[in-house]
Amino acid sequence: MSQDINWDEVRALAARIESGETLALTPGVRELLLRTAREVAIPEPDAQAAVQDAATATTLLREARARIREGSMRLARTRMQAGDLAKAGDKAGARKLLEDLLAVEVVPLYREQAELELEDLD
Repeated sequence: MSQDINWDEVRALAARIESGETLALTPGVRELLLRTAREVAIPEPDAQAAVQDAATATTLLREARARIREGSMRLARTRMQAGDLAKAGDKAGARKLLEDLLAVEVVPLYREQAELELEDLD
């Protein structure tokens, strides 16, 4: 999965929207939003409904971007803390941090990476 994901386009689009540009719902933008919604675990019916007009599509874009940003920061922070604990010999503590992350993380890519970190603790 991870090799198929490139969120540069959605990040750039979100940045343009946040700087005041209005979202133009072209077929390419719709496809980008629908693909990204799938990649960040936004239900397909919700995404399909959202891309019907610019206002709801903008909300979808913001939600997808938030999931990408927040999940990335959460994963990076947890990896660092779990790594520190593991180096200090507290594998149980490291495991707990990663399990806690998995309890809240919805983005499949970030879940996959956390699961790999858990496997590495064994």
